[in-house]
Amino acid sequence: MFYSIFSLTVSDFTLSLVNLACEWCYQSQFSCQDPCRGENIHTKWKSHFPNCGGQRQSPINIVTRKVKHDPKLTSFIFDGHEKVFNMSVENHGHSAHFTLPPFVRLRGGGLPATYKAVQFHLHWGENGGQGSEHSVDGERYPMELHIVHINEKYASLGDALNDSTGVAALAFFFECTATHKRKYILVNFKLTDLIPEASKLSYYRYLGSLTTPHCDQAVVWTVFKKTLPISKNQLLFGTEKPMTGIFRPVQNLNGRVVTVYTSVPAHSLCVLPNLITLFLCLFCVFGQQRCFH
Repeated sequence: MFYSIFSLTVSDFTLSLVNLACEWCYQSQFSCQDPCRGENIHTKWKSHFPNCGGQRQSPINIVTRKVKHDPKLTSFIFDGHEKVFNMSVENHGHSAHFTLPPFVRLRGGGLPATYKAVQFHLHWGENGGQGSEHSVDGERYPMELHIVHINEKYASLGDALNDSTGVAALAFFFECTATHKRKYILVNFKLTDLIPEASKLSYYRYLGSLTTPHCDQAVVWTVFKKTLPISKNQLLFGTEKPMTGIFRPVQNLNGRVVTVYTSVPAHSLCVLPNLITLFLCLFCVFGQQRCFH
């Protein structure tokens, strides 16, 4: 079934199945080799990647009664989100990265510069359970989307990581809704099919790090209040695959302050056709490589 479905999306998603050598892994993964394999893997990261033991680590638990309003935070401006493009997806062994074109840009939101998009990826749990990296008042969601941008003056993510605010990451939570009918239709991809209008988004802001090794402390994090809907049928695309439980536990704030920007109320969102296409793509990349034979 998935061969015929995915064949419709080849012109939209250029697949690159790149399984990189394991340097680290999540607690839930057992296919990696030492030194990353074993119990309490996440606590061992800092032994091999010193930044992972730093004072500005991500993700965090956001305690809403302690956040502070920051008048310098403003509404975002999303550039290029309405444009159609092709993208590739790489299986990194511990996550999938969807490449984004540099015309997708981010400005406003109290950021010090304009940032250009690099990639987006997802973190999720097992069997539809808790899988987000960030949490709000201790509540975690089934899945979290990260859209990674770098300051436009840098040529690569590696260059941007040398700047304490060189990376801007947008985080969206997914929340399970009622089961929806599956409808697989080929449509060109654009980011407006995934996330709502910028002016309708309230968010939390703090300074943190990458949530994967080398855990570079160079990220301006924006965690949006508005959740994106997903049915349990869509979320369970990975329950029989090794690619589950791919999230890092929350880290200590270590004195950091989380600030908040509140927008005008947004209308409720609906499940979007391209979101279903995205999950079908992930289904084929992780554990269903017969789709490409």
